[in-house]
Amino acid sequence: MSNAPPIRPLDGLRILDFTRVLSGPLATALLADLGAEVIKVEPPQGDDYRAIGPMRNGESALFTVMNRNKKSLVLDLKLPASIALIHDMAAQVDVVVENFRPGVADKLGIGSQVLRARNPKLVYVSVSGFGQTGPMASKPAYDVIVQAMSGIMEATGDPNGPPTLVGEAISDVVAGLFASWATLAALHQTNRTGEGQHVDVAMFDTTLSFLATSVSRYLFTGKPAKRVGNRHPLSAPFGVYKAQDGHFALAVLNHKLFAAVTHAMGRDDLGQDVTLATDEQRSDREPELRAAIEAWAAHHTVDAVVQQIAAAGVPVAPIWNIEQALTSPQAVARGLLQPVEDARLPDLHLLTQPVKFGGSAPNRATRAPALGEHNEDILSILLGCGLDKLAELRLAGVFGPAATPTSIQPQTQTQTLAKDQP
Repeated sequence: MSNAPPIRPLDGLRILDFTRVLSGPLATALLADLGAEVIKVEPPQGDDYRAIGPMRNGESALFTVMNRNKKSLVLDLKLPASIALIHDMAAQVDVVVENFRPGVADKLGIGSQVLRARNPKLVYVSVSGFGQTGPMASKPAYDVIVQAMSGIMEATGDPNGPPTLVGEAISDVVAGLFASWATLAALHQTNRTGEGQHVDVAMFDTTLSFLATSVSRYLFTGKPAKRVGNRHPLSAPFGVYKAQDGHFALAVLNHKLFAAVTHAMGRDDLGQDVTLATDEQRSDREPELRAAIEAWAAHHTVDAVVQQIAAAGVPVAPIWNIEQALTSPQAVARGLLQPVEDARLPDLHLLTQPVKFGGSAPNRATRAPALGEHNEDILSILLGCGLDKLAELRLAGVFGPAATPTSIQPQTQTQTLAKDQP
């Protein structure tokens, strides 16, 4: 066995991060969890998420979660001096991630072509609503807009009700996941070829790709997904059902499981019915099956239903809220929440990326940075700026009109700014 200290999968990777709000910051947070050094470039007023509630002790929950493990560098990108610093830093990083509206980065002078000219191995990742090309490329997009246009909203909700927004910013999250994956795929190619590239990630594209069952069904039948409420669109009994004191989820995908659940209900007549032998037949008669299941479950509590059906080997579960999920013995055993030291937020716990790597050090779990907390450290170590140069930049307003050193104690980082100087 090696005596070398354990490392994280992305130790040594350096990312210059221009993203804000959710999709881009999530992508870089996932990479930072695994050791990547993420330098978050913020405008003088900070990422918009710093001011979005819920708040505790003046700190935003959303900003804290989405910007864990990062360093904050404030630069006014309207100033030529700030753009010159970005050009110099591009030569010292492996990845740039931005989620400006298409064309904005080029207008600022920090687009893919300009920065990759300074560093041919640079992977430049752009995350946007509709991508860098196409007739809708310039249109602004938020999660609700992409949900509305991707088909997921039309397929969600009660069949007799309106299209329904999914109860999570799913298009933002999916785009962030794809962006982190795409970054690593591009880096793998760079390691083989020595050439970087521009990676184009669109919320619209990634959400469509995420809709596996809706897309598959349409491609084979020509029929778009329709709202079916709390049931699976293709299988039955597969969905959410009512018991005496609440609801439970049931998943039956084959005849063996169907026979098992009907036996547990004392309804072997249904399990032996040859007209319910296939998944398609059961789906066609879903209302009848739902009525039978809920008639039986009405005499039992959710806990009793779950125990009886689970004992038959059928996938079944109570409906948990987020507190029950995060504090469950399973979540605790898996270490999904990690304690994080932050003087501003006592007893802080944060999620990190959830994948377990058997041959690596645990995920990094450090707090989100204060605005501009690492201005001097980054520019002095990464670009060799001395005190005179830093004072000159401060006087020029590069850090904003009233930039002062932060009073927050610097966070302890295992990742340091130690790559070659320019």
